[in-house]
Amino acid sequence: MIRVLLADDQALVRGALAAVLRIEPDLDVVAEVGNGTEVPAAAQRTAPDIALLDVQMPGRDGLTVAADLQRTLPGCRTIICTTFSRPGYLARAMSAGAAGYVVKDSPPEQLVDAIRRVHAGLRFVDPALAAEALASGASPLTEREADVLRAAADGGTVADIARTLRLSQGTVRNHLSSAIGKTRARTRAEAARLAEANGWL
Repeated sequence: MIRVLLADDQALVRGALAAVLRIEPDLDVVAEVGNGTEVPAAAQRTAPDIALLDVQMPGRDGLTVAADLQRTLPGCRTIICTTFSRPGYLARAMSAGAAGYVVKDSPPEQLVDAIRRVHAGLRFVDPALAAEALASGASPLTEREADVLRAAADGGTVADIARTLRLSQGTVRNHLSSAIGKTRARTRAEAARLAEANGWL
């Protein structure tokens, strides 16, 4: 049996995923959680083979949780299952140690196939998203530019961003200017929106 932990903040989606997986004779859903902070304890308690994680959850996001599980429970492989069909999220998920990436509007058979492949030691990426990711390339933003854009997305002033990130205001302006240029935006708010839409933040 392949032991699966499900983490999704939407109870209806989580329940539907569990129902689909429980139909399969070789899959056993051993835990269902609705908050990213609940995943580590549930994983330690139930020792899943696969953790199926949503990207955006309360508490801690799925990408952070995937990286943590890789360190603390290396026998548990992770698959990101999300509505976000964005190349940037795919790249970040793979960097975090996820072995699979499935979009929620995929057919159920594709999710089941992904779980079996990942359990067998392979990787699985939604084919359409993989092609899009190859075409679009990696994020043009440096890690610090992404940090500054995340802070800018909240609408704070340069001084607010500088205080939050413990940078000088001049450094913040330089990073914002660079990020605006790389995203081909006109304003920092537009740059933040574009970066978020591409999954770079």
